[in-house]
This record gives sequence, structure tokens and C-alpha cells, in this order.
Amino acid sequence: MADFKTHVSVAAALSIPLAAGTYFFHLASLTDALLYALAGTLGGMLPDIDADESIAIRIVFRLFGALTAAVCGWLWFDELLIWHVLALALASYFVVRIPVQWVFERLTDHRGVLHSLLANVLFTVVAVPIAYHVLGLSAKTAWGIGAFIFFGATVHLILDEVYSIDLSGMRVKRSFGTALKLTDWKEPLASLIFVVACGVGYWLSPGLEAWQQSLLALTP
Repeated sequence: MADFKTHVSVAAALSIPLAAGTYFFHLASLTDALLYALAGTLGGMLPDIDADESIAIRIVFRLFGALTAAVCGWLWFDELLIWHVLALALASYFVVRIPVQWVFERLTDHRGVLHSLLANVLFTVVAVPIAYHVLGLSAKTAWGIGAFIFFGATVHLILDEVYSIDLSGMRVKRSFGTALKLTDWKEPLASLIFVVACGVGYWLSPGLEAWQQSLLALTP
């Protein structure tokens, strides 16, 4: 399979010009385009968060821990003393980084259901409501971030499949077909949970009207 550097580099190389296109075609502001490029690059890491020793899981849980700490600090800023807020934010960060990450590692297997198109949809509908409800971004920006995360994560799966083909020896490795898949059919319960979670995430997400209007405006 492709290594971490390759996944990040390719996801960034494809996401940056695509994000720039949204700016040049007046589909996004410069700030939004930068967020889209970062989202696509992050998406390129996400399928490997089920690998316990991967760089991706450390980066993603650090980001998630920082986001949790920021939200806790914001929610309690007017209710507690400043050092209480700082202690709460620090504690919430380490809760995510240690026990939550440990449980996640115990419950997931590499190239399982998290390494699938269904998981990429889940990444999207988790990112969109977080961007909209937690970070306070517009519905259009939130869906743009979600779309780029899906794009980057799908690029990751495609790269893994490409690396499963040994062109020098003209042979297909045993890992072929384990990356780019709809879901892991060996994990029906996990797949069902992911489908339900996707439905909940979509229900919590804002509407797509802003993107529909912008795309219609491009048509002659």
C-alpha cells in the first residue's frame, strides 16, 4: 500500500487545484478555498486511522482532541474561572488522546469497514454538522469541506489499490481489492451501524440549497 507521505502528497496535489477552481469559478471565497484544500488533504489521511501505529491516527486524534478542548473552553468560558476553563480544556484533550483513542484502536482493524466508501460517506456527514453547528461556518462552506474530505479519502483508497499492483513483476498483490470497496462485508454489524450513523449525520447537516444555486448559476 502507499505510505503516509504519498497519501498526503497526492491528496494535497489534487485537492489544491480543485479548491483553487472553486475560487476562480466564484463558487467559494479565498478563505473557503483554503479550507477545502486542507479538508482534501486531511481526507487523504482518514482511511488509515484504523492502523494503530499510523501517523494518521495520531494527527487526527490530536486535531479532534484540540477541537474538543476548544469547544469545552468556549462553552464554559463565562461560567467558570479562567484556570478552571483551562483545566477543563486540557483534561478534555487528554481524554480524547488517551482513553478514547485507546478504545478506538481496540475496536478497529486495519483495512476493515473504516477503509471503505461507506466510511468516506460517514467522514463527510460527520464533518459537515461539526463545521456548521460547532465551528459556525455557513451551510455552503460546511458541505464544501465535507465534499473535499470525501474526495481526499477516496483518493487514498484508489492509491492503495494502485499500489496493490506490482507493475515490475506484472502481478497483483494479495491486498488488491481490500482498499476500494463499498464496505467490509465481513463486518455486517459495523456496516449497519455506519449506515445508521450516516443517516443521523445527514439529518444533522444543513441543506444543500446554496450549492445547488451556485452550480445552477454556472450553467448557460
